[in-house]
Amino acid sequence: MKPGKDQYNWARQMGLLSTIPFLMAVPPIAGLLIGRYLDKRFDVYPVLTIIFLLLGFVAGVREVALVLKKANAPDDGDKRDRGAK
Repeated sequence: MKPGKDQYNWARQMGLLSTIPFLMAVPPIAGLLIGRYLDKRFDVYPVLTIIFLLLGFVAGVREVALVLKKANAPDDGDKRDRGAK
């Protein structure tokens, strides 16, 4: 018995949606670490830490929005996954 297309679509969506916690955690942490390093290097604490932390949050929210858009889009085969139009 061959699995249906809906089963693959469900698995694809679960795979995409399971990345959301990482997308919300990793960019702000990376921004925090980069900002703290640059603050110590240039002695301007906490200016760059705050800036890079905010940039990390913005990047994380942007990526989550893109993942949600991709997860909600109808499945048109493998074209979209390979970047072809």
